[in-house]
Amino acid sequence: MSENPLQPSRRTVLGAMAALTATFTIGSTPARAATTSAYVMGYFTESPSGNGSDYGLHLAVSPDSLQWTPLNQNNPVVTPTEGTGGLRDPFILRKQDGTFVVLATDLKGTDWSLQSQYIHVWNSTDLRSFTGYHRLKLHEMATHSWAPEAFWDASRSQYGIIYSAVNSSGHNVIMVNYTTDFVTVTDAQVFFDPGYDIIDGDLAVGVNGVNYLYFKKDQTLVGAKSTTLDPGSFTVFSTPVAHGGTEAPILVKSQTSSTWYLWGDTYTPNGVFYAWQSTDLSTGTWTAVDQKLYTQPLNSKHGTIQSITTTEYNNLLAAYGAPAWNRLKSYNYPDRYVRHSNYVGRIDAYPFDPYTDSQWKLVPGLADSSGVSFQSVNYPTRYLRHSNYQLVLDVNDSTTTFAQDATFYRTAGLADTSWSSFRSYNYPTRYIRHSNYVLRIDPISTSTEKSDATFSVGY
Repeated sequence: MSENPLQPSRRTVLGAMAALTATFTIGSTPARAATTSAYVMGYFTESPSGNGSDYGLHLAVSPDSLQWTPLNQNNPVVTPTEGTGGLRDPFILRKQDGTFVVLATDLKGTDWSLQSQYIHVWNSTDLRSFTGYHRLKLHEMATHSWAPEAFWDASRSQYGIIYSAVNSSGHNVIMVNYTTDFVTVTDAQVFFDPGYDIIDGDLAVGVNGVNYLYFKKDQTLVGAKSTTLDPGSFTVFSTPVAHGGTEAPILVKSQTSSTWYLWGDTYTPNGVFYAWQSTDLSTGTWTAVDQKLYTQPLNSKHGTIQSITTTEYNNLLAAYGAPAWNRLKSYNYPDRYVRHSNYVGRIDAYPFDPYTDSQWKLVPGLADSSGVSFQSVNYPTRYLRHSNYQLVLDVNDSTTTFAQDATFYRTAGLADTSWSSFRSYNYPTRYIRHSNYVLRIDPISTSTEKSDATFSVGY
């Protein structure tokens, strides 16, 4: 079967992945003789009006931890059946035997008054099937067990499960229980308490002999470090980073360079991910990553990122499939995506509802199959077409004029050849661009116009 010319070449993706190889370790002990070359993200979904909210486990994959492909059409791959019947804050750990365990907060929705002492637990050999589902009780306190994560403590030959709970101190601290099987645990104890309210702990273990713990303090992400994993051994050292109110830190190591990424999730509005980078965790300082370089999965919230092998990446895509739709991100306003609103084409800041307004099927051009037409996902009888040079969402009336107005040729991006631009079929000197956030077709000459006419086709 020939490859779809409207989508990135699979050979290109696999070629990029082949360059990304590194033996993975958990703590200081190799988990198994394998190489990791890609990443999987776990998350739940929320959108501003709740149209895209789902409290099951969602998965996305990436060859570089920056550009993500949601799996299963961005639907959940597994959903809790006990407790509240929903999850938040999932975490994926590769265990010492090479298989995975998934942990998550037992909470469906946003009723923070619910005080579950339990977390959800699944086992998985491949993240395509999930077994041994159960809830695990972590403590007897009248408080929650939020944002559980796990790590291998080689000195104890046990896994530590860390999570946020209100201790006798009266504020949230990071607690820890130890386990060998994620079925029974030791008594809870305080893992980290800097003397003020903190939640959402995320660990990087054994980085040049140092362990790093990032967490949310107030509305910022802050780091602590320790040469051991002992409870009470971590001390705060980093400069806080934030983009608005930021929570849910994720530390991710590049597999091709010395770069570390710190992801953060804004809790208003509805989980916009931002990323920072550093080549040396010991400095505690971070530089913001250009939003052009990364795209979070649609409606994703409070994620977890785990390295996987090329085989695991391919198997996940084969099992769940890539989305049947795309989103288009603006080059010079990378927080904005192409959408229709009141049947007018425009770019708006993510997130918004209905989120389906930004989902498009890039189908063979109605006037020329070597071109492309933009079919709306939530109004499938309608396509983007130009009318008086402005892009509108109209019902296909099967006329030649409509077909021509709705057909465009995808070219190398005018501002960046790794992105895309779209030239009009029947006005070949004009390209789709945004002007005052509204889409139209115009002749393009200046650098600003080239940037206005450049888009990323992703998910």
